[in-house]
Amino acid sequence: MGLGGCIALIGIGAILAFATDWQMDSVNVDLVGWIMMLVGLIGVFVYVSIARRRRMIVPPTTTTVIPEEERRYP
Repeated sequence: MGLGGCIALIGIGAILAFATDWQMDSVNVDLVGWIMMLVGLIGVFVYVSIARRRRMIVPPTTTTVIPEEERRYP
């Protein structure tokens, strides 16, 4: 799930938790909203940690090549 999906989960969960007054016999809509917001926040944190790991700059290892005529043998 991408960052957009996580933000959508947070938004839809907030609408269900705070902006609706639906009453259902078998489902607590407020609790479903809170769960969706929690899952969205976890998704954002996971996405950010993966994106940070991908952006890490690793310095390349360089090897020095010495021509044959400049090498010193003991």
